[in-house]
Amino acid sequence: AWWFDQTQDIIPNHVISVPDPNVTVAKKCDVLPIEFVVRGYITGSTSTALWTVYNNGNREYCGNALPEGLIKNQKLDSNMLTPTTKEEHHDRPIAPDEIVNEGWISQKDWDYCSQKSLELFAFGQEKAAEHGMILVDTKYEMGRDSDGNIVLIDEIHTPDSSRYWITETYDEKMAAGEEPQNVDKEFLRLWFVDNCDPYNDETLPEAPEELIVELSSRYIYLYETITGGTFTFPEGKPVQERINENLKDHL
Repeated sequence: AWWFDQTQDIIPNHVISVPDPNVTVAKKCDVLPIEFVVRGYITGSTSTALWTVYNNGNREYCGNALPEGLIKNQKLDSNMLTPTTKEEHHDRPIAPDEIVNEGWISQKDWDYCSQKSLELFAFGQEKAAEHGMILVDTKYEMGRDSDGNIVLIDEIHTPDSSRYWITETYDEKMAAGEEPQNVDKEFLRLWFVDNCDPYNDETLPEAPEELIVELSSRYIYLYETITGGTFTFPEGKPVQERINENLKDHL
């Protein structure tokens, strides 16, 4: 909710209230069928990651021309939009002209959403930099509310949808040819890649408990670093009981 509060002057969002740490009461919206992915660096490990695509020899991606000589984890000359479709089985990278020509959204909606996505990302980078962090990439989702207005929905700049690196060690790691120090879920994603096919296997193995604890620690660290607040652990009351109690006034 913190990021939604911080970015209301850039674009309105779907949040009505947050009555419980696990619950957001939000406007019902018709979700636009495009995810607005914004990247500030060339990195990633998945098949659709910018570095994977570039390393395979492609020099054009989602309508963006990529120069020769880029290296993994390098900062891009400017932030780059690489949208994807929202489809049932697998999201598909797509260029802006294809989005409009295939009828996913109108040119007017694309112009608005793409501009707002770049503004949100620039703001996120600025806020992260103030606290010694690099917002590497992220994705935004937009929807249309009951009044017909396009609003930001789902989440914004969380480590579920965003990649963060530590500013202080970035140059050192790059010079040594090492991966940047990250504060996100990439390490857990890589564990699954090493132990299964996470995008095709029907049943995935359970991650070791120590990795789950590490993930929780990273999320808490990122929350406290960016917001300046203190993460408060919920009381010992059962989660569902607590949620039901906090939602009484909303039902």
